[in-house]
Amino acid sequence: MSLPGSDTPVLLLGPLLRHVDPVSATVWVETDRACDVEVLGRRARTFRVGGHWYALVLVDGLEPGSTTPYEVHLDGTRVWPEASAPFPPSRIRTPGRPGPFRLAFGSCRYAAPTTVDLADGIPPDALDAYSVRVAALPEEEWPDALVLLGDQVYADELTTATRDWLSRRRGEPVPEDGQVRDLEEYTRLYSESWSDPQVRWLLSTIPSSMVFDDHEMIDDWNTSAAWRARVGASDWWEARISGGLVSYWVYQHLGNLSPQELAENATWQAVQALPADADAEPVLREMALTADRDPRSVRWSYVRHWGDARLLVVDSRAGRVLDEHDRRMVDDEEFAWVEAAMRRAVEDGVEHLLVGTSLPWLLPHAIDSIERWDEALAVRHHGRPLGRLAEALRQAADLEHWAAFGHSFDRLAAALLAVARGEHGRPPSTALVLSGDVHHAYAAEVVSPGDLTTRVHQLTVSPLHNQAPHPIQVGFRIGWSRWARRLTGAIARTARVRPPSVEWAKAAGPYFGNQVGELVLEGRQARFVLHVTGTDPDARDDLRTVLDLPLADPVAAEVTG
Repeated sequence: MSLPGSDTPVLLLGPLLRHVDPVSATVWVETDRACDVEVLGRRARTFRVGGHWYALVLVDGLEPGSTTPYEVHLDGTRVWPEASAPFPPSRIRTPGRPGPFRLAFGSCRYAAPTTVDLADGIPPDALDAYSVRVAALPEEEWPDALVLLGDQVYADELTTATRDWLSRRRGEPVPEDGQVRDLEEYTRLYSESWSDPQVRWLLSTIPSSMVFDDHEMIDDWNTSAAWRARVGASDWWEARISGGLVSYWVYQHLGNLSPQELAENATWQAVQALPADADAEPVLREMALTADRDPRSVRWSYVRHWGDARLLVVDSRAGRVLDEHDRRMVDDEEFAWVEAAMRRAVEDGVEHLLVGTSLPWLLPHAIDSIERWDEALAVRHHGRPLGRLAEALRQAADLEHWAAFGHSFDRLAAALLAVARGEHGRPPSTALVLSGDVHHAYAAEVVSPGDLTTRVHQLTVSPLHNQAPHPIQVGFRIGWSRWARRLTGAIARTARVRPPSVEWAKAAGPYFGNQVGELVLEGRQARFVLHVTGTDPDARDDLRTVLDLPLADPVAAEVTG
């Protein structure tokens, strides 16, 4: 890498290998100045956003099932891989190779380990450890895809290093509870999270798909209409949400799009049409503010096609309908799009339908009941003291998962059951909901109704690099217990809460510590492997927790050292 101040452009972040299909790939980079970026003979000119420069290079003409090492050149000078890098060469591996399809996933990565204060007590970074492990494996055992399910950065929980940086930028001390304010400060978060060598290599080699959760913007983002009214009336929200959504579009969302979607994306085309020296921030800021006012103006959800596997990533944050009497996790138009994508997956004959949503669909039963109870009280007593108490509890305890949007919970259940019953064609072997957010890992399976051909599971993996405070660990352990389920179920019934439309049982967990989940899909079989680091009494460093999901046999959980 060249040094700042030299005549050669510097690669600041990346390369990130993003969308990969059988014949093409996109590679994302951030540079320190305007330049031409070249990957495998394909070139892209950087675009400017808020004084920062980025490029997305479309590499086409690849062969299905191929492996192609690549380099990154800026203005003709090679800047990647670095000469002293201890990792294997970065490469593009297109779908179509024989053998199992491996997908790694997780969420909630506070920051790179080198930037976190040891006094915080956060266990070792699971994504860093996973990167080192993957680099030592034969290529045929590498994951084919990486799915990051939210909280890739924390705008409202800052490291000491970032607070010091902000203090220098603002000219005043930033307190421990300080938060970022605008786009420039958001760029610092991504630099902090994506600069460590291990993760940088992993992201350069394993195609990644990403979606936001609340901490990319602010804790409790779009929890309720009351939350929205309070925050929207502040004098800081506009700069905050525009900075958050613009940075998300640049750093995460752009790479989620296929070449065809890029060609059809009005915002991307508007950015590409700007003069070479123009700054795209005004265009993107207008997009972001419009998206905040009218979520229907931007679709953050997307689909990944992986042969026998199909991933549908659902935005469960920005597109919420928050009217207290008509709450929806996503609006009706977007949900119809989700249902249509599920039908197409079945019609295309996929064996494994994967639904990615940052927030778990199936929770521990006691927590599910409390969220339903709280929503019922907030709606039934809206504007009155009991309704205000339910709203305060909702925000204080983060009661905002799918269970707290009961209509949307049941609609997702109905869509999955239609798939599992074969209503759209031959049912897939599995329908797996992948989620994060709750700072621990577990697996749950739908057990009623019992007429399903497809195995329907919730697989939750979180955090990659954070921690669950002890009260949360206790609460989630208790949440699966029979007595807690009976107690909270009775509380919900006193409020005449309609029970969920499906029944489920815990299949494995809960597991605490930092962790990466890995799905191994081959033919009609699915296998779930959990790589955990931390001090949980049920785990030790590099523990591998294995959950097999055979098509017909009962689910068996096995813990191995």
